Amino acid sequence: MDLRTNRKAIAGARGSSPGTIAEAIEKKVRRSKRNVFLRRDFAELGSYDAVGRALRQKARDGRLVQIGYGLYAKAELSPFTGKPTPVVGIKRLVTEALGRLGKKVASSSFEQAYNRGRSTQVPTGRAVMVEDRVRRRIGYDGNYVIFERAR
Repeated sequence: MDLRTNRKAIAGARGSSPGTIAEAIEKKVRRSKRNVFLRRDFAELGSYDAVGRALRQKARDGRLVQIGYGLYAKAELSPFTGKPTPVVGIKRLVTEALGRLGKKVASSSFEQAYNRGRSTQVPTGRAVMVEDRVRRRIGYDGNYVIFERAR
């Protein structure tokens, strides 16, 4: 009996634990109120490589979308394109992701100008002001957020 079959037999005997890491990830994502997940959120489910494989599988299945290195978002299939799309907008995803990474987020200069009446251009929400340095790209499907440094 190989390890996978043994794990499923043990999980079935217990009755409370799902059989595979991918199933455990899906259960955890479904029950969570969060929209953004870090890879380390699933570290207790298995080894680094096994969790990575399971996350990639969930991304292929359309349950998750990778929005950055080690960052995943809840997803559902878009009725327009048929591709997996995050369940919330990109601005909210980025704000939540940066908050989970311990970064402080503020309104971009575009939003500030619009809110003060100095501009009539409606901001897209793809620019975010951060106090700390951010070295990763966050976005999906070729649409990435621009980070402005707070002064």
